[in-house]
This record gives sequence, C-alpha cells and structure tokens, in this order.
Amino acid sequence: MTIDPRLSADAPASPLPENGLFLADVWDGLGARRKSLPAKYFYDAAGSALFEKITVLPEYYPTRTELRILDERGPEIAARLPEGAALVEFGSGSTVKLRRLLRHLPGLSAYVPVDVSGEFLAEQARVLRADFPDLPVEPVAADFTQPFTLPPSLSGRPLAGFFPGSTIGNFEPAEAARLLDVFGRILGEGATLILGVDLVKDRDVLEAAYDDAAGVTAAFNLNLLHRINRELGGDIDPASFAHRALFNEAESRIEMHLVSRVAQTVRVAGRAFPFAEGESIHTENSCKYTIESFRALAARAGWSALDAWTDTDGLFSVHALRRAG
Repeated sequence: MTIDPRLSADAPASPLPENGLFLADVWDGLGARRKSLPAKYFYDAAGSALFEKITVLPEYYPTRTELRILDERGPEIAARLPEGAALVEFGSGSTVKLRRLLRHLPGLSAYVPVDVSGEFLAEQARVLRADFPDLPVEPVAADFTQPFTLPPSLSGRPLAGFFPGSTIGNFEPAEAARLLDVFGRILGEGATLILGVDLVKDRDVLEAAYDDAAGVTAAFNLNLLHRINRELGGDIDPASFAHRALFNEAESRIEMHLVSRVAQTVRVAGRAFPFAEGESIHTENSCKYTIESFRALAARAGWSALDAWTDTDGLFSVHALRRAG
C-alpha cells in the first residue's frame, strides 16, 4: 500500500474520493462509545516499513520462531500436502516464509499468491518466477477475507492453503472461524491448510513483544494517526496520544490502544470527536491460543486437525488442517 503522491507529509489535504471507505471507518470508529480503528489501516508505506522493523526486534518472537519451525520441521509440514498440489497463500505479502517451505515442495504444481494490492502482487510474482522458473505463479488480486474465484488452470488439481504469520489472531474468534470457513469454501473439500498460530504464554513476554524498548511498535501504532492527518485532512496531534499494549487474559488476547494524554477534541475531515483524558482508541487485537483451543475453533469452521508443530519453548505453532468432506 502506498501513500498518494498528491498528499504532503507535512500538511493535511482534503479527503480524496478513493479514501471514502477509510474516512467512513474512521468516522464510525471515533464516533463510537468505545472508540476503535480497523487494524488494516496500519499498513500504508510508512506503517509497512515500521512493521518490517518490528519483525526483527529482540522482543518480537513470532516471526523468527515461525521461520525456525518452517526450517526445522519443513519436511514434515510438506509431507502433509498432496503431491502435485497447487498452493494458495492468503494475504501473501513478503515471500520470506513461502521460500522456506518451497525448498521442501519440489512437486508443487502452482503457487497462487492472493493480496488486495495488484501492483505489489505483480512485482512479487515477477521476482518469484525469476527465482523459481519451473514453478507456475498465478497471482490473484482479491480480498482474502471474502470468497473469490481461483484461476481456472487449477481445475482438477489438489489444493492447499498457506496462511502464515499468526494473522488469524487479528480476528476475533467468531470472525476467525468465519474466515477459516471462507478458506474452506475457496479450497474445497479435502483441501489442506497450513497456518501459523501464536500461543498463550507469560504475560511479560506477550506485552514486551507489542511494546518494545526501542519504541518501534509505539511508532507503528501512532503512525495510524499520522496517516489520518495525511490522507483524511485530520488535525490530530499524535504526541497527545500514548501507545499502550496489554494482555487481556479473559479474552486471551493482546490489545493495542492509543490513549489520549489530555482532554481534547480532534477533527477529521471537518467532523469533531471529543476525548476525555485517558480515553483510548482500540487499534488492534492479537488473539492467543493453546493447541487445543485453536483446534476446537478450526473444527467449528469445518476443519479437522492433522498435525501441529511448535518450537522448544512453546512460543508459536504451525498447524496442518484438513477440510471436511
């Protein structure tokens, strides 16, 4: 996702027509009794760059731990995919994790990356084709949270899905079950799904991962306010908000908030939103599971458990599921 070149980084601009959904979501979220903003708006160019920095922070264990599992247990994971399968990656993004798996999948018949950004997909596909000339790469520009049509060239091939990165945790359990059902309807009966799931662990480890000492996650969270100013004509002072990350044990999730340091009123595209001192904007959830609780969730969505792999410290898990017939 890129910032529109017509927008100055220093001065707010009038909202552009293509930002209509963004504006509607911001107005709805800030106008609610409990203020919130959708986490998907974190990822403009600046937010995406900050997230890449987060993934290599010493406190942020998920990325490096999942990569280690893919490296060490790759042959076992690959063995769960049928020979000649076409692999559909939902929300493909970077190909780093895919590449760790591809080395164990010489019989893969096609790779189908799915992402909302057609331009980004095209570039990733170009690079991947150059590095793996024998692997057909067929990108699909689509919102992976909604049903979409796979390329007709995949007809008759066994299908498998790939959803790494613990992204499933960004969805509330009911939403996560719905998403898993969407994946199942896209892939079809008997399909295999490989996905990453973050595990419940010590509160201090969890909270440090989302509130690092260097302040990178805080900058990532606060960038959402900068983006509103840039793209929607907001007049928000990001310095008047503080980043907060906490583990909500009752809901088994990390929550990220932006907390107003003072009583204030902010404006977005001409509409005013009052804040009391200490009032927060809920910006993200990251749900954590046990192996058993995630398998129960998957079963409600029509998937049966095949296997699960974890690191030696029990920080993260990679699951193999089978879609019921």
